[in-house]
Amino acid sequence: MTSTPVSTPPHGTATGTAGPAASAPVTLDTSGSRLYAQTDGLREAGPATRVRLPGDLTAWSVTRGEVAKQLLTHPHISKDARKSWPGYRPGSHPWLASWVDVVSMFTSDGDDHKRLRSLVGKAFTPRRIEAMRPAVEAVVTGLLDELEAPVPGGDPVVDLRARFSYPVPTRVICDLFGVPAGQRPEMLRVIDAVLDTSATAEEAMATRRDLFAAMHHLIGSKRNGPAEDMTGLLLAAHEEDGDQLSEEELVSTLILMIGAGSETAVSLIDHAVEAMLTHPDQLATVLADPGRWDDVIEESLRLHPPIMHLPLRYATADIDLGEGVTLRAGDLVLIAFGAHGRDPELHDRRDAFDIDREDKQHLAFGHGVHFCLGAPLARLEGRIALPALFERFPGLSLACEPGDLRPQPSFIGNDYRELPVRLRGAGAPAPEATAG
Repeated sequence: MTSTPVSTPPHGTATGTAGPAASAPVTLDTSGSRLYAQTDGLREAGPATRVRLPGDLTAWSVTRGEVAKQLLTHPHISKDARKSWPGYRPGSHPWLASWVDVVSMFTSDGDDHKRLRSLVGKAFTPRRIEAMRPAVEAVVTGLLDELEAPVPGGDPVVDLRARFSYPVPTRVICDLFGVPAGQRPEMLRVIDAVLDTSATAEEAMATRRDLFAAMHHLIGSKRNGPAEDMTGLLLAAHEEDGDQLSEEELVSTLILMIGAGSETAVSLIDHAVEAMLTHPDQLATVLADPGRWDDVIEESLRLHPPIMHLPLRYATADIDLGEGVTLRAGDLVLIAFGAHGRDPELHDRRDAFDIDREDKQHLAFGHGVHFCLGAPLARLEGRIALPALFERFPGLSLACEPGDLRPQPSFIGNDYRELPVRLRGAGAPAPEATAG
C-alpha cells in the first residue's frame, strides 16, 4: 500500500479509481436488515467500494479486515474533517453531527488528539475501571431485582433490552458523568437518535439541535452546582485553561463519551444473550465454567459487532489499495469496523457462534491510536451483567423466533430494537440450538 500526494477533489466525493469494472456507488441500506449481507457484497467487490451515504455523499467503504486494519494506522488517513475534507462545512450534513461536526479526540489527529484523549484517559485506566466494579454490580443487581418482582398472571413477555441490556451501561455512564436524573431521558433519546441512519434530513437536523442542547443543559447544571464527576472535572479543566479544553471541545467530548459509553455495551449484552439462548450447549459449558464468559463476550463482539460502519475518515494523499483501486486526497473513507470479525479470509466458519474458536480477533473497538477508551468498561459491564442474568433466571428463553428479532434502522449501529424473553420459561419450550 503506497501513497503519494495528488490534487484535491470536489466537496463530498470519492473520486479514486476503481478498476475497469467500476460501477455506480452502492446505496447503503438504512434499515439494518441487510447489514451483514450488504457488507459481504461490498467485501467481494474489492478492497474498497464506493457507497452512497445520506445527503448524497459518496465514500469508499472498506470491508476487508486486513485493509481496514492497515488504513486505521495509515499516515495518510485522517479523522479531522476541518483539515482533510475539502469544502467541509459544519452542519451541512446533520446526520453526521456527532460523527464529524464535533471537535473531540474522535475527530482529531496528532497533538490535538493526544491532548484531548489525555483529559479523559485518566478515568479509564485499568485501575479506575476495576474500581467501578461495585457500582456496575449495584446497577445490575437493582435491575434484576426489578425484573424478579412478581407479576400477576404468570410469566409475561419482557423486553430484556428495555428492562436490562439498555439501562445497565446507560446508568453507569450517566452516573460517571453526573447526568442528573431529570436530564437522562432526553439525553439518552438524542444519543439513540444519532444512530438512526434512516432519519429524514429534517429529523436529523432536529436531532443535531437537541443533541447539542442536551449537552449545554448538562454543562449549565454543573456550573450552577459543581460536582466531582467527569463532567465537572472536564468543566473545571475548561474554565481553568480554555486552551487546554475549549467550550466546543468540552461539548464534543461529552457527546463522544456519553454516546460511546452507552450504545456499545447495550448491543454486546443483547447479542450475547441471544447467542446463549440459541446455543444451549454452549450456555451449559459457560454455566459450568464461569470463566468462559470472557469467550462469550469476545465471540459476540466478533460475530455481532456493536458498530459496523463508523463515519468518517479522509484520505490526505493518493493511496493505492491494489486491484485497480486508488483513493485520492480528500476522498471520504467509511471503514467497516465490524467487517473484520466476519471476514472469511480471517475466520473459518465465520458465521458460526463458537466460544471454543481459537481466533476471535475483531476490530469492534477499533485499532491504533483511536482505539476505544471505553472498551474495558464495556467488557466489564458484559462480564458482570451476563452471568448475573443467567444465574438469577436459569429458565430464561426467547419469546420469539431468532429470525423475528427486528434490527435497529442503522448502517452504523448493530443492535435489536427489542429483545422479547420469558424470564422463567414457564410453559415455554426449551430453546433449541440454531444452525451454525
